[in-house]
Amino acid sequence: MRTYLCAILFMLAAPLAAHAQSADLVLCDRVAADPSDPDKPADVKGVPEVAASDVATAIKFCKQAAPSSRRAMFALGRAYAANRQTADAIAAWRKAADKGSSAAMVELGVLYGTGSGVAKDEAQARKLFEKAAQAGNPRGVSNLAALGSAGGAAPADPAQARALLGRAAETNAEAQYQLGLMLSNGNGGEKDDVAARTLFEKAAAQNHPGALERMGSFAQDGRGGPKDKDAAKAYYERAAALGDEDAKKALERIRCPYAIKDKQGKLVTTLCF
Repeated sequence: MRTYLCAILFMLAAPLAAHAQSADLVLCDRVAADPSDPDKPADVKGVPEVAASDVATAIKFCKQAAPSSRRAMFALGRAYAANRQTADAIAAWRKAADKGSSAAMVELGVLYGTGSGVAKDEAQARKLFEKAAQAGNPRGVSNLAALGSAGGAAPADPAQARALLGRAAETNAEAQYQLGLMLSNGNGGEKDDVAARTLFEKAAAQNHPGALERMGSFAQDGRGGPKDKDAAKAYYERAAALGDEDAKKALERIRCPYAIKDKQGKLVTTLCF
């Protein structure tokens, strides 16, 4: 009888423990998930940056969820980075990368490529970007191409980067955005504003901040499609609400379009509506 009761208690406790762990991950995702992380479920919105007011919450719940979730371990690194705890961020990203997080590989690659918090090592950055790219991470692909064009030991092939992004762009908003950038800038092939705008529009429909900002710019200038100032402002507002700094600046330029300068050409003030 005693054994039977213990078994019942164990069965009741197991779902509670699983639920508690799930709650930690839900809260971690809410304040620290990266919108471009391929590990992120489609129903998780993510945040471009961990807000200062959310750092303590992010560290607490992401740390609790991290042992069983590489996505949470990566998000924990983001929270530490937002709190200027660089060494802790690097340690978390290393653990996440060891578990297969391509997003963590990209962040580590950026650090090695720029020499931020670690000794600059372009060979190591390239290795991390290649591994992330092989895993299908769009930022890994685009950063690998950028590293090559910047003069690495073995130049990356922008045309190949386009092809890799093209496959990922069938379903991934970040890939759509990155491929759109390559097409709009003419990297790895012919410049194609129409195709770029189509990709930005697809990613914008999934609330990708960068794509929303690009759609605002394209609509404002009439690139790749019709010119529409009202649509441009709406796109900028959506991007700004998600934290995109370029969109915020664009909205300010729309609000204050006239610049008053002195004889030397220096900005004195702006006229705002």
